Amino acid sequence: MQEPLFTNDTIVFGLLMLTLGFIFYTESIKTGFWPKFYKIVPGLFMAYMLPAVLTTSGLIAPEWETVNEAGEITKESTSLYYMASRYLLPAALVLMTLSIDLKAVFNLGWKALVMFLSGTLGIVIGGPIAILLISLVSPETVGGAGPDAVWRGLSTLAGSWIGGGANQTAMLEIYQYNQSEYGKMVFVDIVVANIWMAIILIGIGRSKAIDKWLRADNSAIEALKEKVTSFSKSVNRNPSLTDIMIIVAIAFGTVSIAHIGANFLAPFFSDVVSGIESNTLRNTFTFLDSQFFWMISIATLIAILLSFTKAKNYEGAGASKFGSVFIYILVASIGMKIDLASIFDNPGLIAVGLIWMSIHAILLIIVAKIIRAPYFFLAVGSQANVGGAASAPIVASAFHPSLATVGVLLAVFGYAIGTIAAIGCTILMRLAAVG
Repeated sequence: MQEPLFTNDTIVFGLLMLTLGFIFYTESIKTGFWPKFYKIVPGLFMAYMLPAVLTTSGLIAPEWETVNEAGEITKESTSLYYMASRYLLPAALVLMTLSIDLKAVFNLGWKALVMFLSGTLGIVIGGPIAILLISLVSPETVGGAGPDAVWRGLSTLAGSWIGGGANQTAMLEIYQYNQSEYGKMVFVDIVVANIWMAIILIGIGRSKAIDKWLRADNSAIEALKEKVTSFSKSVNRNPSLTDIMIIVAIAFGTVSIAHIGANFLAPFFSDVVSGIESNTLRNTFTFLDSQFFWMISIATLIAILLSFTKAKNYEGAGASKFGSVFIYILVASIGMKIDLASIFDNPGLIAVGLIWMSIHAILLIIVAKIIRAPYFFLAVGSQANVGGAASAPIVASAFHPSLATVGVLLAVFGYAIGTIAAIGCTILMRLAAVG
């Protein structure tokens, strides 16, 4: 929470753009050290990690505290992640979905859903197993009673890692964890989820080798990529200023409509959900009062509808490339949220989170091996759970821009089942903690 060297968002944004420029420049070098480096470490991972290094060094920070002359403490924060997630993410989804072949997406088959549900199951059973293992060496780490019971706090992680922020808030409401301690759980969420995302991004650079080890059949994915690539080549042209302005209009015009719809639907469903008598049923549908959920859903739906019109021809003018630019900016803004040094601040709870996430990962690997699912399904199925709509499209688009929609669809499904699955996980964690 210490004040960083640069607090002005304009300066911080410039630094993030410089890191992205450095990454793309070095990635374009064809001889010497850099080709060997990027053969091991993907550029997308570097776009995520370099901002984290800037945060760790104290140059920038996602949030901090300032003290005035009167000794009053004021909490400050950057608006860059909000800008990227609320403006650039939906715009990217629109531009990457314009050329989508919906039939080809559905032809990806049942393996995508199986891997997503396997990820959900991994979170559900991972929590109680992590509690049992940590209790053997440090029972106080997973102890506590009443509102301070650690299992209550971990319920919010289950909500976040299966659904998203709305489900996390619902779990806090259901199990009434001590809110003065809630910051610790948010911290574990950020650290562990970001470590796991970093591992997934590294895996993308080795996806062919992983697929070979899994003996995966990725023909449906390759067919979709080939179909979109062929279409893009057939309409490819040197974009004019008019093309670029229309692409920008389509992207941000859709974003504005999505925000208008979200601003109406979220309060509407908030009133509907609050009127449900059953406490459990009410909290199950709390994701419906999330503006972020509706914004992403509406933007994606409009983009899918546009893919049936002549608007899809703007892929030939570079629509998905603009979307990729927005995605990289989002990745950089996510990366700046993690302080690498903070991993050691609360080792007990971090250990719980790491064991929990490891069980999630192990189950995904086992299922992928059994059903011969490609690494794409493993990575996106995991992030649709753990990262939600903010990061699942990032991981999916790293394989190919046309696949971003797959990440969104699975993440939206995660919102729908997040609270119910998290309640099941919490019941098991309570038994593990009490037992």
